[in-house]
Order: sequence, then structure tokens, then C-alpha cells
Amino acid sequence: MTEGSPLLDIVGSVATLTLRRPSLRNSLTDDDLNTLLAHFDTINHHTAVQVAVLRSDTSGQKEAVFSAGYNVGGFDKDPMAPLFFEKIPVALEQLRPVTICALNGSVYGGATDLVLACDFTVAQRGYTWRMPAASLGLHYYPSGLRRYVSRLGLPMSKRAFFLGQSMPYEELGKHGVFEALVEADAFEGTVQNLIDILNNMAPLALAQTKKSLNEIAAGLYNEPALKERSRESVHSQDFVEGRAAFAERRAPKFTGN
Repeated sequence: MTEGSPLLDIVGSVATLTLRRPSLRNSLTDDDLNTLLAHFDTINHHTAVQVAVLRSDTSGQKEAVFSAGYNVGGFDKDPMAPLFFEKIPVALEQLRPVTICALNGSVYGGATDLVLACDFTVAQRGYTWRMPAASLGLHYYPSGLRRYVSRLGLPMSKRAFFLGQSMPYEELGKHGVFEALVEADAFEGTVQNLIDILNNMAPLALAQTKKSLNEIAAGLYNEPALKERSRESVHSQDFVEGRAAFAERRAPKFTGN
């Protein structure tokens, strides 16, 4: 794959985003961040997309790195860069489709928040996770801290930020960070199986439930809004089809209506 800005490929109901600067350990430049935001907007407006997968090209690397996070050269040009970076995981977390991170290498810095912003993560064994913000003199941005505490818990978040040491995926896996932690030979099959499961769900219910769960996790519980989404699903054609398929013992054919 040619190196360059993140690539978006949409096939049917699946959108694939690929980071592709392996020679730079897939660190993210300002251009890359702006490209990701544009791709997120495209995905949100492509109504057929039900699953979005975040991948990384690690070809040619001696030790696979999914992403080394923000390209530190950007700090010299703009010390406020970390606050701009926050927009990317926030937008990724808020994507309409369900998101999967296909984590096929070690991950560092801000890229760890991209992983946490995804709904599911399938990780390969043998790699590590590191958050060096405090060792660089940086207090991390608010939504990133919220995602860390929500996903890793307070003790592991303190370990990640205060110690700044590499943490093996095998240890993180004990804390429920990953949907699956597998050997390399099972990686692609596990990712595809998760895609297939999600593609068989009712699109409207999936997207609305994702939105509601994320709002609750962020402390934005709004009961009237949740009840309205529930009412919408009760009156949807997908709910009619789901009940019919259950009664007839067949696979449902959802339309997202």
C-alpha cells in the first residue's frame, strides 16, 4: 500500500479507514487529522454503512506499530495541537455506525484514545500500549481522560498516565479493554466475524442504541430523548420484521426503517 493520508474504502455496509504511514510508525500529522475528520463526515452521510473498521498498515516495520499517536513535530508548530487532536477521537466516538478497531500492533500516545473511541477492539497478542503524556509535561484533554476512566477504570488509568510505562495487551485484556485478544493467525477471521454479527443487526436500533449508551457513559443521561428513541424503534419496520423473523424461525431482513 502506498504511504500517505488515511484511506477510506466503502464496500456495501462496511467502511474501512486505514492509517498508512508505516515508515513513520503511523504517527498522525495535522493533514492526517483533517483527512480523518473529512472521512468521518463521509461515513456519517453514507447511510448504507453499518460498520466502520479502523485499521493500520504495518508493512515493512520491524516491530508492528498500529500508531505512535500525534506526530510530535506538530507541537513545535502549534503548542495547542493536543486540543485540536481531541476533535478526532470525539468524532470517532460519535460516528453513526458501530466501530471496530483492528489493532494489529503496539499503540502509543493519542492513538490509544482512538482505540478507546471505538465501540469494539480486536487486538493481536504480543504488543504493548503506552501513554507518555505526563512524561512530556502534558495534562491530557478532558474527553480522553473520561474515555480512559470509563474503559480502563481509575486504577489502570492512573498507572497508564502516572507511570508512562508500556503495558502488554495480555494485561489490558484482563480489564475488558478488548472484545477479543487473539493470535495473528486468528486476527482477520475474528474481525470479520464481528463485522458479520453487526451487519445482521437492525441498523436503526443499532445506531440509536449506540448513541444512547455513549451519552449515558459521558454523564449525559436524557430520559425523554431515550424514551423517544425507544418509541421510534417500536414503530419501525425493522421491529415488525424482527418479530416476524423470530416467530418464523428465520434470519431477519432489516432495511433500517
